[in-house]
Amino acid sequence: MKKIITLLTFLSMVTLACKTSKKTTQNKSSKPNIIYILADDLGYGELGVYGQKKIETPNIDALASNGMLFTQHYSGAPVCAPARYMLLTGKHAGHAFIRGNHEWGERGDVWNYAKAVYDPNLEGQYPIPQNTYTIGKLLQNAGYKTALVGKWGLGGPLSDGIPTKNGFDFFYGYNCQRQAHQLYPKFLWKNEKKVWLDNEVIAPGTPLDKGADPYDLKSYAKYQQKQYAPELMQEEVLNFITDNKDRPFFMYYASPLPHLPLQVPQKYVDKYVKKFGDEKPYTGKAYFSNRYPHAAYAAMISYLDMQVGEIVAKLKELGIYDNTLIIFTSDNGPTYTGGVDAKFFNSAGPFRDTYGYTKGFTYEGGIRVPMIATWAGNIKPGTKTDLISAFYDVLPTMAELSNQKLSKDTDGLSYLPTLLGTPNQQQKHDFLYWEFPSYTGQQAVRMGDWKGIRKDLFKGNTKIELYNLKKDISELRNIAYKHPDVVAQIKAIMNREHVQAKINRFRIEALGDIKDKENK
Repeated sequence: MKKIITLLTFLSMVTLACKTSKKTTQNKSSKPNIIYILADDLGYGELGVYGQKKIETPNIDALASNGMLFTQHYSGAPVCAPARYMLLTGKHAGHAFIRGNHEWGERGDVWNYAKAVYDPNLEGQYPIPQNTYTIGKLLQNAGYKTALVGKWGLGGPLSDGIPTKNGFDFFYGYNCQRQAHQLYPKFLWKNEKKVWLDNEVIAPGTPLDKGADPYDLKSYAKYQQKQYAPELMQEEVLNFITDNKDRPFFMYYASPLPHLPLQVPQKYVDKYVKKFGDEKPYTGKAYFSNRYPHAAYAAMISYLDMQVGEIVAKLKELGIYDNTLIIFTSDNGPTYTGGVDAKFFNSAGPFRDTYGYTKGFTYEGGIRVPMIATWAGNIKPGTKTDLISAFYDVLPTMAELSNQKLSKDTDGLSYLPTLLGTPNQQQKHDFLYWEFPSYTGQQAVRMGDWKGIRKDLFKGNTKIELYNLKKDISELRNIAYKHPDVVAQIKAIMNREHVQAKINRFRIEALGDIKDKENK
């Protein structure tokens, strides 16, 4: 009997040892894993922890409960491609190579969605140079396995601007932003190979069938297909984490959610239909029609929230959660078209939420974004910071975190001291700078509590609007006439930080730029 008990005890110890071994696959003293989750067009006010009342985001809110919430974090630009460029390179818009969305139209009919599906020559945006120094390259040099899952937008598939040539060992998702305007796409890219999916080619803008009843859910069936890109992407994220559990890794998860079109599996929509009740269908020309636009948009954000929860659960299952820094943010403010109703959801939070003040614009609603960081044992749970920071701070932060030397050729400052609870060691920006050569041309500067904005630069306007964000967070009262000294300081920053863009279409003649007819 004693032998049996002894044998059972031994087997129990072996089992316990195996379980313990599985839960401690990484030494906490090793370099931390980094997961950077970038939502797409998620507004400052669209998370529960930032005041959202209608959309449920318990998993993202839990990141804040277990970590740090930033209240004054900014994107580098108010639209997709330049925001991603500035994030990856540590450059602000006055020094950036990519300063706006550039669809590289000189190649041909690039906006023909169906043609681009089958012709990679028409796919993707203008490429970044292959010698571009990115976060991916930085962390590869530090011994990290690097991955990008989601949306790229910085170089067509046949160019040198693809992810696998710019610091990422693994890529899965959309190369092209235009192709990302369908969440049930015909294909996605895996590294440098096109992976065909079991979906039909339905171009964005395809209307309801003639004579279809817009109040009948069955009329929208063609917009719901078999393979949902965000679901496929999540599988790759979880697989990458599992495959690299024994070594430091960097996962840049550039989710296409909740960017339009309004597409998400119906079972997630049904929950919000019950919550919101019946509503008027969206049948506009932008993107796709949708029977329940409010419910669908909320469901897309909750779907992303669910995926965040799955990532955290996977990290804990593998025993590497404590050694992983998770950062969650968004590339710019909420959109204004395609069935999205920013006013209904208070998507911009305390900022103005109408066209001209959200996505595409350098007012707060277009560029101030949610940002949450969690790292067990290193970031104090439930903390909040009002540190003024921006996307171009991420590169120097990752350099300090991975003990890599960084050249001075960056506009950013590491916010690692703030994450680690040593704000007395935190360097602070004298100002943040933006310029945006689209939507009539814009410049903006944040200097302490002051915010200066120039708009309509393409129309020759160089007047500066001035707002005191401490007293007027919604930018309702232009008080430039009261503070000519502050306006002069901001004007000097605008003049100093703007360097003529290398790409012709990003040049702004009102700022003294000279356009070259041969340089597109």
